[in-house]
Amino acid sequence: MKDCDAHATAALLPYAALVEALRAAALELARGAIECPQRQVVATAGGGTLLSMLAAGTDLAVHKLVTVAPRNRERGLPTVQALVTAWDADTGAQRLALDGATVTGRRTAALSMLAIQALLPHRPRCVWLTGTGAQARHHVAALCELYPEVRISVAGRTPGASESFCTGHAHLGPALAPAPPSIVADDIDVFIACTTSREPVYREPARADRLLVAVGAFSADAAEIDVATVLGSRLYVDDPRGAREEAGDLIRAGVDWTRVQPLAAALADGRPPAGPVLFKSVGCAAWDLAAARVALRQAGG
Repeated sequence: MKDCDAHATAALLPYAALVEALRAAALELARGAIECPQRQVVATAGGGTLLSMLAAGTDLAVHKLVTVAPRNRERGLPTVQALVTAWDADTGAQRLALDGATVTGRRTAALSMLAIQALLPHRPRCVWLTGTGAQARHHVAALCELYPEVRISVAGRTPGASESFCTGHAHLGPALAPAPPSIVADDIDVFIACTTSREPVYREPARADRLLVAVGAFSADAAEIDVATVLGSRLYVDDPRGAREEAGDLIRAGVDWTRVQPLAAALADGRPPAGPVLFKSVGCAAWDLAAARVALRQAGG
C-alpha cells in the first residue's frame, strides 16, 4: 500500500492521463458501471463539516473523507483537508492513500478540460479565469499542460490579487496575465469561474461563441453565473443527481431539469452542441475513482 503526500500525489496525476480516465469514468457512471451514492455530510464542532464520499467500480473502490474547518483561516491552517483511500474491489485490500485536497484540485481541473474537449468546437485560444485560489492554480496548470498556446486572463476578487497570482505562477506558462478591469473581452472563448462567491461573478448574456465553466460554488444558495445567462444556455453537469442538490447556479435559476444533460451525453454524442453552453461541475466520488486509477498506473501498481 502506497501512502502519498501532496507532492507525491500530484506527481502521480498528470492532467492528460486524468482527462482520459475521467472520460472513461463519466461513461461508466452513466451506464451504471460505477456505484456512486450521494455524499454524507455531518456537522462538526466550530461550525465545521465532515464529508464522506464513496464510489465503487469493477476494479477499485474509493473513499474520500473531507474536513472543512472555517475557523482555520484565523489559525493559519488549511480550511479543507482530505484523504482519498483506494481499495481492491475484489479482495478488499487497500491499494493506496492519496492527499485528498490534491486529488480534488487536479481531477476538478481535468474535468473542466474534458468539458472543453467535449463542448467547445475548437481548441481554446483565450481563456478568462475568475478566482485566484487553489482551484484557479490547478486550472492554470491544466490549461498550460494541455494547451500551451492558450492565452489566460486572470481576474481576482480583491485589488492586486490578479497581479500577485500571475507573478507567483508565471512559471506555469508565458501567456498568463492579469485580466483588464472591465467586462470580459470579446475574444474570450472559455470563461472559467473558480470562486466561492455566493453571488454571480458572470452577468453577461449567453453567447454561442463562448463556453462557460462554473466549478467554484457548491451549495444550493450560491451561484457564480447570472440567472439570465443560465436560462439562455444549454446546460451540462458532471453529476446530474448531485447537481439537483448542489448546483446553486441552476437551482437559483429554477431550471427545467429535463433540459440539463450529463457531460457523458456530449461525450457519447462525439459532437460539440450548438448554441451557448454552460457546464456546471459539483464533483462526485466517481472522479476520485478515476484519479486513483491513474495514480495506480503511474505508480506501476
